[in-house]
Amino acid sequence: MNALNKAKILSWQQISNLVLNKYKEQDWVNGKTSSQATLRLFGQPENSVRVTLYRDHHAWCPYCQKVWLFLEEKKIPYKVRKVTMFCYGTKEAWYKKICPSGMLPALELDGSLITESDQILSSLEKEFGPLYKSMHEGKVKELRKLERVLFQYWCRWLCYPARDEEDEEISKQEFIQIAKAMDNSLSSTPGPFFLDQFSIVDCIFVPYVERMNASLFYYKGFQLRGNPMFPNITRWFEGLETRDTYLGTQSDFHTHCHDLPPQMGGCYRNDTEGQKECEKRVDSCTDFKLPEHGLAEPEESKIFAAARVLKYKDYIVKVNPADDGIIDEGLRCSLTHLLTGESPSPPQGCDEGLRYLKQRINVPRDMPMWSARRLRESLEVAANASGPRVAQPLPTQHRKDQNPANFGK
Repeated sequence: MNALNKAKILSWQQISNLVLNKYKEQDWVNGKTSSQATLRLFGQPENSVRVTLYRDHHAWCPYCQKVWLFLEEKKIPYKVRKVTMFCYGTKEAWYKKICPSGMLPALELDGSLITESDQILSSLEKEFGPLYKSMHEGKVKELRKLERVLFQYWCRWLCYPARDEEDEEISKQEFIQIAKAMDNSLSSTPGPFFLDQFSIVDCIFVPYVERMNASLFYYKGFQLRGNPMFPNITRWFEGLETRDTYLGTQSDFHTHCHDLPPQMGGCYRNDTEGQKECEKRVDSCTDFKLPEHGLAEPEESKIFAAARVLKYKDYIVKVNPADDGIIDEGLRCSLTHLLTGESPSPPQGCDEGLRYLKQRINVPRDMPMWSARRLRESLEVAANASGPRVAQPLPTQHRKDQNPANFGK
């Protein structure tokens, strides 16, 4: 018998014991930035909270991320109430009463509701002070305009089908020209950020440039971070990753590339050999050399991933297309590999169900990037041993397969 067959699949009790022996619950209230937090105090008393942030369950909305970063950087005590985005499911009735348009983000400050991310930031700045520089100062306003132009040319390249190869190349070169303008702006300071220190400008650029980095790699075979044409953009990403505030909100390539199409009205591949290879790398979920992240793996990455599965295992089994008994055993097989490194024989027929789950792990909603990497890796190890079947394709018109209502939210 080979090593694959000798190992035994751990029971849920054995998995729980392993996790409890090593897992330390993070301080969601006063500790590092996390998508799991619903109350942030930064060491202040709870009666100091004047702000409630209404953001998406998935911790993915780019406009929510901008406000979220500002609150974390300024250490403004706040509460979080999570709301379903339209493409994931039905908007909660309680939220429609508060905000009839249903738009996100929204923010309640001293009982008054504010919508639209720039208006929210302006109000927070007026009440709690600027993040280094005011968003209404001349230099900041210039950079805000640059961010909008960059967004425009990214959308033009990504979200509209090219008529021919020449049209595709024109859109690419137009984006490169504006990306070089961003890179040039970043070169004007001694540090990695747009101004002399992290500021409101970085909060504004982060959400969509992070999504550009992922989507252009996947749909166009184009590398933004790590590209010699943009050394200062690479340095900027590296600078961001020195900040716990950013790491707590940061997503990964797989999450972005499959959440963007229904939000943007479609994303168009250029179908070059390079693009196909990049798409394959992202969808494998096991390529740890993608230009999405530059930090070493934290010691607790596997334990955190296992703890998250333990918390939601009943929901995970229930929504999975595979038979409950088969996916339950396959999931335990995957966690056995994750926690011990051993690879017991999985049940036949769990391959499709495990790959279904592998494709639906979201960062940072479910867990940080390295935890997601390790869990997806272990799911694929078990799936590969079970069979070759692939999961049903991820939808592109909506993401109701990720409806938070299916997970008790």
